[in-house]
Amino acid sequence: MKASRGRILKGIAGIAALLLAWQVSVPLVGLEPYLYPSPLRVWAAFVDLMQKGILPVYLVDSLGRYAAGTACGVVLGVGLGILIGIDATASRILGPFISFMFAIVEVAWIPIFVIWWGYGLKTILMVIAYVSFFPVLYNTIVGMRTVPAAMVNAARSLGAGRLEVLTEVMIPAALPNIITGFRVGSGFAFRGMIFAEIIAAKTGVGYLIFEGATNQQTDRTMVGMFVIGLTWLFIDHVYVKPVEQVTIERWRTVTRADERE
Repeated sequence: MKASRGRILKGIAGIAALLLAWQVSVPLVGLEPYLYPSPLRVWAAFVDLMQKGILPVYLVDSLGRYAAGTACGVVLGVGLGILIGIDATASRILGPFISFMFAIVEVAWIPIFVIWWGYGLKTILMVIAYVSFFPVLYNTIVGMRTVPAAMVNAARSLGAGRLEVLTEVMIPAALPNIITGFRVGSGFAFRGMIFAEIIAAKTGVGYLIFEGATNQQTDRTMVGMFVIGLTWLFIDHVYVKPVEQVTIERWRTVTRADERE
């Protein structure tokens, strides 16, 4: 507990030192405020966005898009990953196509999505689902294929059917890899969301960054950048880590950092 409190205090001290150095550097650099705003100016922009209700609305929009898109990508990635991991025929048929699609980055798809669905929610959700899908898929496949054969054979020798072997042996054994994919995919999805909002949205934190840069309101752009960082910390602690924690408590398949120390 004391060690954790000490790390938090050191982190706060580091951030405070960085902000102080930034504030001191502003007059030394001598650039126009729209090029290099001070921390105080960025704070004023944050207060203004909050008072006008712009930032809360944008943040809620971004979080809703992120949750929906990531859920789609994770569910599809886990489901297809399990199928490919246990079925050699599915692996041979779908493997080359998936590898081909994985090589096409989401940036290349955004213009196509815009043509199909226009600027808005559908395009953003597709981008988020796309970038979260592949890390979950590949990690799920690896997890399913690396389940020890001895575990599967032992379950079968005890009378377990195919479905029981899958749900009680293979999937629990593959969970460390699935959770890794979930974690990586969640991070990719967040970045994909920001990029998609810059191009295809009229609200959201990504759009706030784009709007600020377009109007030479660098202080607003920096507000958006800070909100992105803080939002991901929130998502990681409230959304991603609890899933990992549930996995630990149910199957004890993931080792927590505090258990390793």
